[in-house]
Amino acid sequence: MSDDTRPEPDRVEGAPHPRETLDLIGQGAAEQAFLSAFAADRLHHGWLITGPQGLGKATLAWRIARFLLATPDTADDGGMFGAPPPPETLAIPPDHPVMRRSLALSEPGLKLVRRAWDDKAKRLKTQLTVDEVRELKSFFALSSTDGGRRVVLVDSVDEMNPSAANAILKLLEEPPARTVLLLISHQPSRLLPTIRSRCRELRLSPLSAPDMAAALAQAGADIAPEEVEALAALSAGSVGAALRLLNLDGLKLYGDLIAMIASLPDLDRPRAIALAESVSARGREERLDLLFTLLDLAVFRLARTGVTGAPPVPEAARGEAQAMSRLAPTPMAGRAWAALAQSSGDRARHGRAVNIDPTALVLDSLLRLRDCAATQARAPAGA
Repeated sequence: MSDDTRPEPDRVEGAPHPRETLDLIGQGAAEQAFLSAFAADRLHHGWLITGPQGLGKATLAWRIARFLLATPDTADDGGMFGAPPPPETLAIPPDHPVMRRSLALSEPGLKLVRRAWDDKAKRLKTQLTVDEVRELKSFFALSSTDGGRRVVLVDSVDEMNPSAANAILKLLEEPPARTVLLLISHQPSRLLPTIRSRCRELRLSPLSAPDMAAALAQAGADIAPEEVEALAALSAGSVGAALRLLNLDGLKLYGDLIAMIASLPDLDRPRAIALAESVSARGREERLDLLFTLLDLAVFRLARTGVTGAPPVPEAARGEAQAMSRLAPTPMAGRAWAALAQSSGDRARHGRAVNIDPTALVLDSLLRLRDCAATQARAPAGA
């Protein structure tokens, strides 16, 4: 397989690569935090860009990398005309040489560190190894001759094995001159505390429904206006998660689940079996994973309805609010659904790990929903 046809570990299927996404939507606070540090000449050598997957962390990292390589230091006096005004945006002109070279992955001042292709196994490695980090030695040697700034972008540090993590830590402890490390992390709590302590954090926020619509349009997604709020709710404001829902027809799948939940404690067994079989065939592993994700989310929203006394807003499927208000009318019912969310989620993950028949796993989860609903129906009024 040639380099041009190999899958990229940092690309979401059905969306442009982050280096090809020129505008970052809904993350103005993070951009301004970086620009303020740059303008004040307080540019840290290590930046940890955090938040759930799909919020635009890699897009921000690429914008920062291009900006740093295309923009002179604030300490430069600008010659006889004085220092230029501080930049107001991370954007650089689309015809700038740095832009063209970064799109082609040929920018000499930028090194992308990510999971590599395993030629022997003919697939991407499951971890980011120390071999990929060691390539930085030659990068620093080759790029140091012009005295310019250098940028290392790691996507993502969550995928590093222990040896790679220690190698990155050493770079953070003894950073090469005029080098900035941009580390992307979806779960920073799992990183070495010493890595976190040596970086300045830029935390991204979930997107609102209007920002989600704009980001999906930029990614080329074809979405009806009435679906935007449901996608924003089910994806927790993550564009990556929303694209996954769209690619796997997740809105319809969630609607089917809510229709089934609305009938509880009665359960249409033929319909439940048909649903289970529709996601259990060979080659449908992604859709099976999505079903369990949506099941967890539906039960969590049931629990929240009971605890707060109000169904989630907005509805993510027709009839959701009415069904959840009926099935979780009290805080006690909410706590029962919360307990089910924990136990069913653990049970499904264990079943997937030991290769239990997927159809049986899905039916087991649906039957546990039925049993919990039946128990709540028998509870004394007001309990």
